[in-house]
Amino acid sequence: MDFTGLSAFALTPLLDDRLDEAAYITIIEKLRAAGVDSIGALGSTGCYPYFSRSERASVLRLATEYSGAVPVIAGIGALRTRDVLWLAEDAQKAGVSAVLLAPVSYHPLTEDEVFDLFATVTRELSVPLCIYNNPNATHFNFSDELFARIAQLPNIGSIKIPPLAAELAPERVSALRAQIPAEIRLGISGDGTAVEALNAGCSVWYSVFGGLFPQAALAISRAAMAGDIVQARQHTAALQPLWDLFKRYGGSLRVIATAAELLGVVKAPCLPAPLQTLQGNARREVAQVIEQLRLTV
Repeated sequence: MDFTGLSAFALTPLLDDRLDEAAYITIIEKLRAAGVDSIGALGSTGCYPYFSRSERASVLRLATEYSGAVPVIAGIGALRTRDVLWLAEDAQKAGVSAVLLAPVSYHPLTEDEVFDLFATVTRELSVPLCIYNNPNATHFNFSDELFARIAQLPNIGSIKIPPLAAELAPERVSALRAQIPAEIRLGISGDGTAVEALNAGCSVWYSVFGGLFPQAALAISRAAMAGDIVQARQHTAALQPLWDLFKRYGGSLRVIATAAELLGVVKAPCLPAPLQTLQGNARREVAQVIEQLRLTV
């Protein structure tokens, strides 16, 4: 598994509170056809904590079956280490190319607890693992020292870091890069500012936007990876109305899920309750931005 380029993170759509297999297959097939570099299944966009073990196994079976030669990265986060190990086993049986692990918690975790989680899980893996730092969701933020400790464990392939402001990206990426082995790839989340982290040395863009609009995301990713930062910034700037919606409505999930409903990719309601897509004026705003930007799937 080569953690480079565009990793497109897909929604996990529901229909009548069950996995909408037809819609999910369509999403995966569109990502494969677009030529994304990898597909993220059951990431935060895929609402992994809301699904049972059997539901998650079904999702991964479909993702690997319909992704063709495109590698699948599977989210395996859960509250208990025991459950993470079960999910890792299921993911590997499904044939994923890598796994993604965030330290999910209810009670705040210590650094030693998080290290022990990763040490236990990596011993049982035959595929590489991506460390996912998502403090907004997990309420745990990795220190660089903890990254460096975990990076010495077997089967660590990538580190996914939170969004970075443009002016902070070079220093932040350089500082972290200096503390981890060269073979571990740094990846960035946060679609509106990802281009700056790619320009600063990140190798992979873990993208919510790319999970629904792969062609537009590939235009940014391909330009950035080719060193054409001017073009990558132009493509990113053109999407500013969408990035503004992400900020206005508490992140990307509800906006992207609402867009998927509006475009007919999934049926409404597609999110696991109590999560809801946007309604009323907010929904109309999403529709207007889709039309303004001429976004197509």
